[in-house]
Amino acid sequence: MSFDLIVRGGTLPDGSVADIGISGERIAAVEPRLEAAAGRVVDAQGALVSPPFVDPHFHMDATLSYGIPRINRSGTLLEGIALWGELKPLLTREAVRDRALAYCDWAVSMGLLAIRTHVDTCDDRLLAVDALLEVKKQVSPYLDLQLVAFPQDGYYRSAGARENTIRALDKGVDIVGGIPHFERTMDDGRRSVTELCEIAARRGLMVDMHCDETDDPLSRHIEQLAFEARRLGLQNRVAGSHLTSMHSMDNYYVSKLLPLISEAGVSAIPNPLINIVIQGRHDTYPKRRGMTRVPEMIRAGIRVGFGQDCVLDPWYPLGTADMLDVAFMGLHVAQMTSPAEMAHCFDIVTSVNAAIMGLDHFGLTAGKVASLVVLDAADPVEAIRLRADRLCVVARGKVVAERERLVTRLSIDGRPPTVSRRRPRHLPS
Repeated sequence: MSFDLIVRGGTLPDGSVADIGISGERIAAVEPRLEAAAGRVVDAQGALVSPPFVDPHFHMDATLSYGIPRINRSGTLLEGIALWGELKPLLTREAVRDRALAYCDWAVSMGLLAIRTHVDTCDDRLLAVDALLEVKKQVSPYLDLQLVAFPQDGYYRSAGARENTIRALDKGVDIVGGIPHFERTMDDGRRSVTELCEIAARRGLMVDMHCDETDDPLSRHIEQLAFEARRLGLQNRVAGSHLTSMHSMDNYYVSKLLPLISEAGVSAIPNPLINIVIQGRHDTYPKRRGMTRVPEMIRAGIRVGFGQDCVLDPWYPLGTADMLDVAFMGLHVAQMTSPAEMAHCFDIVTSVNAAIMGLDHFGLTAGKVASLVVLDAADPVEAIRLRADRLCVVARGKVVAERERLVTRLSIDGRPPTVSRRRPRHLPS
């Protein structure tokens, strides 16, 4: 027996140690020891071997545009939307494509091999839609890219958005999106949820809706989204992104709402880095941080992912395409610090996010697509704590990124030099 590639001796997220044999684009074997030849061997001893990172919520049409034409001075969601409105007329298809491709290269280097991106459908040119459809085709050999038709200025509020959203879906955009809390009235928001879900049901598509991204506790469009998911038979095909209003909702109402979301099979996608920066901007103190109720949702049986949302764009001046940064922030804001909770945050940015996106081909078992990441960490919790280096990234059976382990040589106070490959796992007592 021989393989094209063997990743040898790595520690899997469950703590077991195994060799992973890869033939073509598939994992052919996962065993404690493969006595076989291979075209190439990757030494993963002492390292964590993980499924790829997955981002279920991003805005690739805006990424890497920070400072064009100006900076968001207030840091608010509304100024970001206004700034995006100023930027849209300046966009060219080539600029959107080139920035998106640059981000995809950055993502792949970080082991991020699947991204769901929302693309604005309120521009009559559908310039960004065409650009990202081109990008999707170009990166398909190594990165799974899903596109969401997103009427960012409001499905009803923006002239032409209804027609443009349908045009985008006809062009091949994968998923139906919306932004009900940005419509002119609560009732318009409710009606937009219904109409957009009906479009998805007729076309056999998934739904991913910006839902209640506000500090207003009376923004309750997630309730309508859960209702439509059940009414239209869309269970496990619908996601509500952000859900930040739930941070401010009355506890009694939330106790009713969470079972409804769970029964409807609606997933939740908070975006820790962005939610805690954008929300609470109108507060003095106490100041809300806006991220939705992650631990409570998980206990209610709701599938909860974490998204990156923004990198260097009108809403966020930072970002590195690192889903371990997202997990690190999510862990802190959600106060998920038990060992099991911290490990689950790693699962969120890998396997849970993949499940939300319907990526059944990802995983570290025989027959799955051979996409994986070798991390300079002993286990998932250490990977989050260190935001571990990616030593090797394999996409569909091919090594697409590599990095040598960091070696630091210390010489302090005349003592003999010491060598450290990784920052200390445990602080001294």
